[in-house]
Amino acid sequence: MGHVDVSGVGFTLPDGRPLLRDIGLRIGDGARVALVGPNGSGKTTLLRIVADELRPHEGSVSRGGGLGVMPQFIGTMGRDVEDGMPAPTVRDLLVSVAPARIRVAAAAVDAAELAIMEVDDEPAQLGYAQALADWADVGGYEQETLWDVCTVAALGIPFEQAQWRGTDTLSGGEQKRLALEALLRGPDEVLLLDEPDNYLDVPAKRWLEDQLRASTKTILLISHDRELLARAATRVATLEPGAAGSTLWVHPGSFATWHEARTERNARLEEARRRWDEEHGKLRDLMLRYKAKAAYNADMASQYQAAQTRLRRFEEAGPPEAVALEQRVRMRLRGGRTAKRAVICEGLELTGLMRPFDLEVWYGDRVAVLGSNGSGKSHFLRLLAAGGSDPEPEHRPVGDVVPAPVRHAGVGRLGARVRPGWFAQTHDHPSLRGRTLLEILHRGDEHRRGMPREEAARVLDRYELARAGEQRFESLSGGQQARVQILLLELSGATLLLLDEPTDNLDLHSAEALQAGLDAFEGTVLAVTHDRWFAGSFDRFLVFGADGQVRESDGPVWDEGRVARAR
Repeated sequence: MGHVDVSGVGFTLPDGRPLLRDIGLRIGDGARVALVGPNGSGKTTLLRIVADELRPHEGSVSRGGGLGVMPQFIGTMGRDVEDGMPAPTVRDLLVSVAPARIRVAAAAVDAAELAIMEVDDEPAQLGYAQALADWADVGGYEQETLWDVCTVAALGIPFEQAQWRGTDTLSGGEQKRLALEALLRGPDEVLLLDEPDNYLDVPAKRWLEDQLRASTKTILLISHDRELLARAATRVATLEPGAAGSTLWVHPGSFATWHEARTERNARLEEARRRWDEEHGKLRDLMLRYKAKAAYNADMASQYQAAQTRLRRFEEAGPPEAVALEQRVRMRLRGGRTAKRAVICEGLELTGLMRPFDLEVWYGDRVAVLGSNGSGKSHFLRLLAAGGSDPEPEHRPVGDVVPAPVRHAGVGRLGARVRPGWFAQTHDHPSLRGRTLLEILHRGDEHRRGMPREEAARVLDRYELARAGEQRFESLSGGQQARVQILLLELSGATLLLLDEPTDNLDLHSAEALQAGLDAFEGTVLAVTHDRWFAGSFDRFLVFGADGQVRESDGPVWDEGRVARAR
């Protein structure tokens, strides 16, 4: 029987700002609870506290049942390794989401194998034999049988063939699907899933929705996908940010009725605060009247003291919970005039991914790039982000990330005055690490001017990032990092936006703000997306098909299968 009980949890950031305040949440056996709230409100921190990765500064957490955890950026495993270091393998990924006993035994086997390779003596051989025996004792071979089922389901190949492949040979969606297969099929009774739908294509999202609904496990998940939330969650826990830290309330129904419930709740809070203010005013006026009378009539002293006591006790009890402040994210993506043909592809072939195709994208087009995971969509955007197959100096990308080369044949080129700005799916910005947001904006770079700190603070405030101005980039939530990327694109003068899953980590309001910003953008937009809501705002749809062909469609296509190729 799995359960989670969070009681009175509080957490303060290293800079002294309160993040969570008096959080209480009970998740009973078999419940599926969605945790929602604005970016930076503490959702991932709360999950890490429940997972015992962080210690709360107040309150306590208790759990029952084995615990399986999916971190937010597991789908980027292998994409952010140090230079010269090999990417983690498929086996490494599966071990990372396995039960603790399997992780410990796997580490012992790896250490014993390394010892034999370095010094093949009798102690090393005995140690290796003992590690294998321990692996068998904890059910390691049964776990490998389970992993075989997972790799066949997620990748289409058996574990024996897949286990030593680097995770950098898989798309983010393939990595995430593999981890989800292992967690949902595994023995752990409590699952903590941080953005499990990120990087998944729509068929995989529908699969996830069905699996969550059918599961008997106790699940706490973070997601910003409206359809997944509505279909999969039985309750919705909402973090509402405030000056003294985020508080939490629980809607006992599905996400389909959450907006209405939140509106009604805020109306009740506003009415309760109005009544509190009225009563507070009355008690204060009464105290002041008795104070004036007691000044010339000693018989009124007792009434004056009684009025003071009533007012003091009323104020000590405190006002009712305040209505959470609504976000006001305002993105001012400007762009600029370019040649009529912004992108031209002639016989462009993404080697090993997609067959040759022709394409013309005109200035002002909004093109959604659709298809299954691993079909080459991100490679296509990355090729254009680097300036195309033979870039001119004017086509150098804005920003600090140099896209990795993409193997291709044929021609993919950009039109005159087209300056690509790339939103990287993995949020990998080495030059931003170790720097606060104010420092990043203050210093500028070769594509954007530096800003005085006051102006930088105003810009951050427009993106609801002012309170995070002194935080380092890597310490931000995934959604805050996404907003920073969009802000830098705004400031850098890109005329072609290449957005790779831009809404994956954005909260609901920020995704709406992005859509409004794109509507006002004077330029061309190509976006890889599996967000069914977001795709509805585009006017052209480029589909990377299961047959290896690239074609246009009149509307979004979500049922495209996996590309048929050797795995």
